[in-house]
Amino acid sequence: AAMASFMASFGRLAGLARSVREAVVVNYGVATKAVHAQTRSYAPMKLYKPTTPGQRHKITVRRDHLWKGKPFRALTKGKRSTGGRNNTGRITAFHRGGGHKRRLRLVDVHRTLYGVEGTVKRLEYDPNRSADIALVEYDHPGNVEGSQGDEIADLLASNSFVKKRHAYIIAPEGLKPGDRVVSNGKDAAVSPGNAFKLRDIPVGVEIHNIELRPGKGGQLVRSAGVTATLMRREAEDGYCIVKLPSGEQRYVLGECMASIGAVGNKDHHNRKLGKAGANRWRGRRPVVRGVAMNPVDHPHGGGEGKSSGGRPSSTPWGKPTKGYRTRKKKKESDKFVHLSRHHAKRKKSR
Repeated sequence: AAMASFMASFGRLAGLARSVREAVVVNYGVATKAVHAQTRSYAPMKLYKPTTPGQRHKITVRRDHLWKGKPFRALTKGKRSTGGRNNTGRITAFHRGGGHKRRLRLVDVHRTLYGVEGTVKRLEYDPNRSADIALVEYDHPGNVEGSQGDEIADLLASNSFVKKRHAYIIAPEGLKPGDRVVSNGKDAAVSPGNAFKLRDIPVGVEIHNIELRPGKGGQLVRSAGVTATLMRREAEDGYCIVKLPSGEQRYVLGECMASIGAVGNKDHHNRKLGKAGANRWRGRRPVVRGVAMNPVDHPHGGGEGKSSGGRPSSTPWGKPTKGYRTRKKKKESDKFVHLSRHHAKRKKSR
C-alpha cells in the first residue's frame, strides 16, 4: 500500500513537471517568434531570397518610410549625362557612362529663410546623393498678421531654392513627417532639422551641412550617416572649432550656418549591390587593372605572362598611389586647421 501511494505521488509530480516544461517550451516559441517578427519589421536592412545569383548577396536599405511617388516637380531640373567627357570630348573622369536617367533636386543648403517656420511633408529618396531629403512646406504669409507677413512673402519670393512655398532640405536622423523646422528662429529648439549660426549653437551638439563662408551654403558633412561636433567657441576672433567626421578639427567662422543633428540613412554603407549590373545602373563602368593593359596604356602594363607590375602601385600618369599625400605643403587653408586628421589619429592611439 505504501509503495502504491509513493508511485501515485511520483506520477502526479512527473505530470506536473511535464506540463510546466510544455508551457515553457510553448511560451518560449511564441516569444521567439514575436522577437523574430519584430526584428524583421524594424530591421534597417533588407535581405533577399537567393532566387538568382544576383539576389543571393544583395542587401539594401529599407525605404518603407520614404515617399513612393514622384518628386516635387518645381524643385527639380534635368541632368545631362557627360559620360566622363569634358567640353572637348576627351575622357577626364574614367569609368563613367550609361546608367539610369536622373533629375536633379534643388536642395536648400543655404537655409537663409530666417525665422520662417515650415512643416515636413514627406521624406524622399534622392538618386544624386547618399542621404535622404525632406520636403518642407513653409507657412503661408497670409496667416501672419502685420508687416511680418509681407517680409516673409518677400523672403519666399527671393529665395531660388523655394518654389510654391516648398523646399528640399537634407534629412537628418530622427526627422519625420509632421515635424516643424525653422532656420535661425528666435527661441527655436535645438532639434534635428533646425538650422542656426554656429555662434548660436550650444557646444557639444552634433551638426551637419556646415558652411565655410557665410552665405555660400553648406559644404561640409552632407553624406549619409555622418556628423560633426561643435567643440568650442573662440570669443576673441569669432571663430568656432568644429570636429569633422575625419577627426580633423577646423576653425569655422561663427557667422556660418549649420543644421542640427546627424545626417540620416546611416546604414547606407552596409548595403551590398549583389551584382555588377547594379553598378551599371548607377552609371559606373568596369574598372580595368593596370597589369592587364599594354605598356603604352599604364606603367604596370606589359610583361611576359602574368606580371605583378614590377614597381610600386601608381596611377596611369606615374604618380604614386596607396597612401601618397597630394595636399600642398603650404596650402592657404592650412591656417584654419586646428588639428589635422593625421595628428588626431596619433593623439587618439596614445
